[in-house]
Amino acid sequence: MAKRKRSRTATLERVPVSDPPVRPGLVGPRRRVPREIERPPYARTGEPGPATSSAVRNADEIEAMRRAGQMAAEVLLFAGRLVAPGVTTDSIDAEVHDEIVRRGAYPSPLNYRGYPKSVCTSINEVICHGIPDSRALADGDIVNIDVTVFLDGVHGDTSVTFEVGEVDDHSRLLVRETRTAMYQGIGAVRNGAPVSAIGKAIESHARLHRLGVVREFIGHGVGTEFHSGLQIPHYYDRAHTTPLETGMTFTIEPMLTLGSPNLYLWDDEWTAVTADQRRSAQFEHTLLCHDDEAEILTRTPAGEGAAEVYAKE
Repeated sequence: MAKRKRSRTATLERVPVSDPPVRPGLVGPRRRVPREIERPPYARTGEPGPATSSAVRNADEIEAMRRAGQMAAEVLLFAGRLVAPGVTTDSIDAEVHDEIVRRGAYPSPLNYRGYPKSVCTSINEVICHGIPDSRALADGDIVNIDVTVFLDGVHGDTSVTFEVGEVDDHSRLLVRETRTAMYQGIGAVRNGAPVSAIGKAIESHARLHRLGVVREFIGHGVGTEFHSGLQIPHYYDRAHTTPLETGMTFTIEPMLTLGSPNLYLWDDEWTAVTADQRRSAQFEHTLLCHDDEAEILTRTPAGEGAAEVYAKE
């Protein structure tokens, strides 16, 4: 009798917690943006106000979205080259900030609802919105870097979870399958499809690999506003019947976990962490809905994206 092959998923049933857990470091001062760079409306006050823009972009906005998305993709590729053991997330923020303003754009997270930094860096069990600080990356960490740029009146938003040095099998599976889940969601986009089709595709893939799906943070409309009123859940709920329309621009950014997707916030009121301290990963693209498919806006003019360039199988 042939020996039954043991599934990869079965070998990963007992998932350890992060050890040591991530703890807050020292957060440096907010970085400055040259006066001549165009700013989003919230840059001075920190308050974006209620979302009022249309979910569907006009032709000029779409062309601007392509330019902003391509720049965001190039900056995220740049950020990936900075990831290494011993590097602090604050130094990554500094270099990415300088790269964005060098290109004539504004780092969208900066002072959005008071957020103090120019990128988000979420390590290990941090689900999202990690604030760059003095903590150095360690061999075996995973870190999501979330880059958004404001250029020509619109935002381009993208993120990747990078592996730092040699990571364990659990983390490698998590990163790989979160990336795949994002593309499963992207594959469900077409004119007339309900928003729930995206969440169904993502959650189905996550369940196949016994990964949790975070519900508290979802994808969103993006364009002239950093976050417009359109909501893109990454889990399936048949009640999410909003139809996708040609010309809509939005993010798909699933956050999957090795354990429970339950979470809590640090005292900084930004950093979301898994309640069981097991690791989380996230990938994100900005999309444009067409009649039959989605166009990924956050790729370089050559079609590159950090999700593929830095992929480790």
